[in-house]
Amino acid sequence: MSDNNQKKASNCQILKTIPFFASLTEEELWEMASQMTTKKVKKNQVVLFEEDTQNYMYVIYSGKVRVVQINEEGREQILTIHKKKDYFGEMALLDGKTSPATIIAMEESEIGLLGRDDFYRFIETNSNMRKQIISTLCTELREAWMMVRIMSYDNAEQRILGVFDRLKDLYGVTDQRGVIISLKLTHSQIANYASVTRETVTRTLKKLECNGAIQMQENKCILLRNPLLSGDGRR
Repeated sequence: MSDNNQKKASNCQILKTIPFFASLTEEELWEMASQMTTKKVKKNQVVLFEEDTQNYMYVIYSGKVRVVQINEEGREQILTIHKKKDYFGEMALLDGKTSPATIIAMEESEIGLLGRDDFYRFIETNSNMRKQIISTLCTELREAWMMVRIMSYDNAEQRILGVFDRLKDLYGVTDQRGVIISLKLTHSQIANYASVTRETVTRTLKKLECNGAIQMQENKCILLRNPLLSGDGRR
């Protein structure tokens, strides 16, 4: 098998993990992978601007990206973070509207872009795919509610803990000490996620670490200790 075909086969395996693509046959997955455009991006490079989001659905073949809104002052508000095998943008293809967000690479990444016409062609011929899309949209709505809940907290520490709860569900790796958030985030990125200042994040993390609620790892990941997970660290 040529290198190109090996790469395409690997991408097909990733596409197969996406719920509403899982019902496609091997031939259909291969056809989809062939129709998708592959884009390699460097750290902090924009994958797609807001005005481009109505044209593509994106699948992460490797790396991580952050989905952000940028205010008038140029400050980012992180909406979510996506890693390998995650996908996004299907809602914009369905309603033809742009998503109010810009996609930025957090590290060197490879992204697969599926255009609107190809997306609709597969939907029209596969009823199981349509059912899975409905389920996916419901999940995304629940995630949006979670972010609204986090932003409703008046207390900065509660916002940061709310962000940790979300990241724990998405990227948590459990061991005997608690849960490690397997994602390297700077204090500025945590601040952008929780909509607080970087200084507040630094101060709060120091407080939580002194209280034994968290432990900063050498690789910049964060360990959430069991007392925090049980609720003791939320006050």
